[in-house]
Amino acid sequence: MNSLATLNLVLFLGLVLLLAWPLARWITRLASGRLPAWMLAVERPFMRLAGIRPAQGMHWKQYALALLIFNFIGVLVVYGLQRFQDILPLNPQAMGAVSPDSAFNTAISFVANTNWQGYGGEATMSYLTQMLALTVQNFLSAATGIAVVFALIRGFMHKLSGHVGNFWSDICRITLWLLLPLSFVLALVFVQQGVIQNFDAYKNVQTLEATDYQTPRLGADGQPVNDDKGQPVMDAQRTTTQTLAMGPIASQESIKMLGTNGGGFLNANSAHPYENPTPLTNLLQILAIFLIPAALCISFGQLVGDWRQGVAVLSAMTVLFVAGVLVATPAEQAGNPLVAAQGVDIQASDLQAGGNMEGKETRFGISASSLFAVVTTAASCGAVNAMHDSFTPIGGAVPMVMMMLGEVVFGGVGTGLYGMLVFAILAVFIAGLMIGRTPEYLGKKIEPYEMKMSAVALLVTPIVVLAGTAVAVLTPLGTGSVANPGVHGFSEILYAFTSAANNNGSAFAGLSANTPFYNTLLGIAMWLGRFLMIVPVLAIAGSLAAKKKVPVGEGTLPTHGPLFVVLLIGTVLLVGLLNYVPALALGPVVEHLMLWTH
Repeated sequence: MNSLATLNLVLFLGLVLLLAWPLARWITRLASGRLPAWMLAVERPFMRLAGIRPAQGMHWKQYALALLIFNFIGVLVVYGLQRFQDILPLNPQAMGAVSPDSAFNTAISFVANTNWQGYGGEATMSYLTQMLALTVQNFLSAATGIAVVFALIRGFMHKLSGHVGNFWSDICRITLWLLLPLSFVLALVFVQQGVIQNFDAYKNVQTLEATDYQTPRLGADGQPVNDDKGQPVMDAQRTTTQTLAMGPIASQESIKMLGTNGGGFLNANSAHPYENPTPLTNLLQILAIFLIPAALCISFGQLVGDWRQGVAVLSAMTVLFVAGVLVATPAEQAGNPLVAAQGVDIQASDLQAGGNMEGKETRFGISASSLFAVVTTAASCGAVNAMHDSFTPIGGAVPMVMMMLGEVVFGGVGTGLYGMLVFAILAVFIAGLMIGRTPEYLGKKIEPYEMKMSAVALLVTPIVVLAGTAVAVLTPLGTGSVANPGVHGFSEILYAFTSAANNNGSAFAGLSANTPFYNTLLGIAMWLGRFLMIVPVLAIAGSLAAKKKVPVGEGTLPTHGPLFVVLLIGTVLLVGLLNYVPALALGPVVEHLMLWTH
């Protein structure tokens, strides 16, 4: 990795830590309910109107039921807005109703904080749908993840109560006092940098030169006409104009990053200059992705009364993240050996001189694109400023591995921390077996119930990913959408289900996933991957909250030092990644060997 890439990484991590510490102090107050008097006065009338009593705690089952009902209603609302957008206002381009299967997929996707998009936003969604359905869920799905980690942290804090907080109070306060202010400020900065924010109709502009292209010829029945070989008949076309999409982009862009959502207003996502116009916006976007997950780790330590606990978790995340960058960036800088073999663009070492620039914006280059790719997949965001399908086999495998680890390397807002805490519970259990005593974590005994729930939480995602991939590979409906048959095509399918079940949302775009088969199957994977993990985590929170605190003894494993960080990283790698090794061997590993032994 060259000096520029190293400097980018060091600068990025330094800024993340610098900004996360003050934000963590505010999150700590938010989680504990210690808000300023004026904020309590502002929210009190609305809380009363909604029948919310912040001081009234919920058992974990009540908390989980409220969360599931709230999110299910969100799915219905988002689905309905898409299906009826053609008769609703704020639709200057007269977008038609979204198909049932695509609406189903998108509704689950945005409610589950996945933001997988099988459609092109600027060609499919009206302004009203983008704002009222998708942007609103960007806030609420992010708030849901943070609420769950608040509940889990309270499980460690409380003793002999069984209460994990009030879901309705948590969701309101997280949205009102954390996500909205941060998003408002960031959106203003984006607008100043050139991200567009308007309600104008799309602009038809004159191009500097004519563009020639081909379109399929349609018959009287509206279907493509094929020649005697079964190939579509193409007609030559020429245009001297281009249509430029408009819309309220900056307001969606800010929460898309801060909430680790990732769904773009435009199809090209953060590779498009309307969403990510400058090097500064590119830096701000990746900082926004990591900001709240990093701050939550620090806040976790403050809430449990030992800041070192949060630093230990954050350190494990950082080590895994840096390892990912150190693998992905050199892989992209080395380029494609098949290009160098043609005698084109080579340097003395017989490598591609410019590196692998396919699918990348020249204004960002390899270093910034590789860093963005690892950040967005480590943090369960899914926004992209380069096309992951065009990465080298190893460069593309790193984002896949970041997701396969369970999205715990910073992870989504809330989801990353509670996922890592489940791994931490497993780590202390393993350590307890080694020394022959009942494991403890933060003063709570880890017993069979917690281990059963941890096993469910950690195994549900690999099961969904591998089962979904197997079904797609063995079904003509699944393989028919693959643009690159063979090893890379398998990687495209594996990446899709890994992204969906882990609620990331990025894609190997060579897979044409906007079909009834993939929309339905990926929608189910997103729902199961999200909520079949949340429920066991809340069960763990409830069980811990009902237990008494155990004093630290001579045999208690310290969970705040380097030894525990190493143990935690080992647990994540062994338990989180080993499930996927055969699948990785069939995809990116084989492709890499084919590429470099050609």
